[in-house]
Amino acid sequence: MKKILLALAVLASLQISSAQVKSASAAASAIDAALSATQNAKKAGKVATWMKLGQAYLNAYDGTTANILPGASRAELKLLMGNVEPKSTSNVVLQNTQFVKEVYDNYNLYFSGDKVAVVEVTKPFVENALDKAVDAYKKAAEVDTKATKSKEIAAALETIANDYSADAANLFTLGDFTGARDGFNKAFAVSATAPHTAIDTSALYNSALCSVLAGDHAAALDNYKKCLDYGYEGDDGEVYAKIADCYTKLAEAAKKEGNETKEKSLLAESKSVLEKGFSTHPTNQNILIGLINYYLVTNEDTDRLFSLLNDAKQNDPKNASLYWVEGNINNQLGKQDAAIAAYRKASEIDPNYEFGYYSEGCSSL
Repeated sequence: MKKILLALAVLASLQISSAQVKSASAAASAIDAALSATQNAKKAGKVATWMKLGQAYLNAYDGTTANILPGASRAELKLLMGNVEPKSTSNVVLQNTQFVKEVYDNYNLYFSGDKVAVVEVTKPFVENALDKAVDAYKKAAEVDTKATKSKEIAAALETIANDYSADAANLFTLGDFTGARDGFNKAFAVSATAPHTAIDTSALYNSALCSVLAGDHAAALDNYKKCLDYGYEGDDGEVYAKIADCYTKLAEAAKKEGNETKEKSLLAESKSVLEKGFSTHPTNQNILIGLINYYLVTNEDTDRLFSLLNDAKQNDPKNASLYWVEGNINNQLGKQDAAIAAYRKASEIDPNYEFGYYSEGCSSL
């Protein structure tokens, strides 16, 4: 399985709520009663009325899978499910990883070892329950003019955002990258909804990754750029490399369309973001390789690469890794002697920097 998603801020809780619904009919009954109250002019003006409706939708959502979440062990499932047995069991492969699949009336469980890895809903108690819960809590916030229930509404919205992310992660493992992307987008939107107003850059990043896998580089680019706007650059500036890759993929598409002007513009954007990323994260290999490939493909003067690197070395002259990067650039350009000299310089600056010795040895073979 491709392990590319950022860790999700989802707490797996196996506590059974006293309001848990155990059937679609029970869920429908509770929702009908809550909806009826919203039709009453007097009750519709009360925060509690809309919060009760939102909770009814959340109970229906949780009840569909008996509150089972990924990470639950078989022993914990026994507490949640009692003596319910699967309708069928089989071995399946999802993204090159084997799972044991168990089929139940409303959902399928995929096990990795003793624990649930994926929960796949096949027959929800209520369609689009989370979407409807969001609408109810938004209305609750609107009615709550004195903000007396802001904390409770914000907590509910956070729960819904986590549920969207958990569902998206399940879809990702199942190979539905478009569905996963949409789920992460919803998680981000709900997190940012007042009165919660949190910026979930993990959801943005995960949505972008799923968009790439779905072949939608324009959507991926949009969310990666938002990550930077919100101050999230990824591990060692990885977001810069991913933005550049999206520009490159879009440039390739423009080339196929015969749109040379658009192609050049997109490649220029790719170069710009790589150079910006390189200025603050010069040891990121994906940024470096992106820059090298850009200069090699476009036949532009590679001296610009060394100029950028020299700027980094002037800012941090005792950083052995920068000389290691210089060696890598020369290696990629076929300048072996210069590469070895740079690796050797890295080792001289920091005798404990093992990559200098290792890379020099490999280059000498």
